[in-house]
Amino acid sequence: KEYGGEGRSHVEMAIFNEEAGYFHVPMVGYALTVNVVGNSIITFGTEEQKREYLPRIARGEILFCQGFSEPGSGSDLASLQTQAVEDGDEYVINGQKIYTSNAHIADYIFLLARTDPNVPKHKGLSLFVVPMDAPGVSIRPLYTLGGVRLNQTFLENVRVPRKNLIGEKNRGWYHATTALDFERSGAGRVGYGRRILEMLVQYTKETRRNGQPLSKDPVIRQKLAQMEIELEVARLIAYRVASMQSRGLIPNHEASMSKLYGTEYLKRLANVGMEILGPYSSLQTGSKWVPLRGKIEALARTSLGGTIAAGTSEIQRYIIAGRGLGLPR
Repeated sequence: KEYGGEGRSHVEMAIFNEEAGYFHVPMVGYALTVNVVGNSIITFGTEEQKREYLPRIARGEILFCQGFSEPGSGSDLASLQTQAVEDGDEYVINGQKIYTSNAHIADYIFLLARTDPNVPKHKGLSLFVVPMDAPGVSIRPLYTLGGVRLNQTFLENVRVPRKNLIGEKNRGWYHATTALDFERSGAGRVGYGRRILEMLVQYTKETRRNGQPLSKDPVIRQKLAQMEIELEVARLIAYRVASMQSRGLIPNHEASMSKLYGTEYLKRLANVGMEILGPYSSLQTGSKWVPLRGKIEALARTSLGGTIAAGTSEIQRYIIAGRGLGLPR
């Protein structure tokens, strides 16, 4: 509350995110700016940083993008090559980021860079807040199968003051993985999935094939029932993460479980929707004969990216196996 927010708990935030997902509220940059950057600054930031950024985040005045992935460093994020070199009271940053969502509209980039090249790769990284209008920052668009604009972000001799370092120098890997856990909790996916499933159920009740409603087809009934079960599992996992965060705990493999199950669920839901709608499932929004306003076709495309962004499904399984089950590398 002292920084302009309402002092709500992580569980209440999860409830809001679930409802926003259900009603398909356009939340461009919200998840990253509030959930990831805001929580990271609360957790690791200085008092000056909290007073600088949190009130403006709470008022919706600023938007962040994330500068983690690079052309040669995605799943192996710690191998990134972007350099931040100290020069007096400033850092000089050079490098390239890729798949930067919302870079073309963001005010700042939440950037992970290498500050010590002479130590093991996980130990020489640091987090920075970099203004997107700083001299030397440029972007180029990248478009995905889902129709989403991402970006390449280039940084050439970009200077930022020392005060823009978030957390401890060379502790950026720890800070970044904690930030990713905030990103992966995922109650919004649950709300979005709930709405799509309800639309599918209603469609089967209203659509007849061979003189019978689709809802009487035993195969379709089995598939929808399975989707309902899996949705509830996704919801419980997401709220487990929120509960841990509300108790001051930092979920790790639990967040990966939520991210993995929730994003893979949306893919399965899209596939079931495509099967039920048949040939009409490939029609896009705006087509004369499109069912369900094209939501199934759109989900079939966008859900693929969900299993890649914020850590691939394979990486989530790796985290769960190692940190959750204690299996050897």
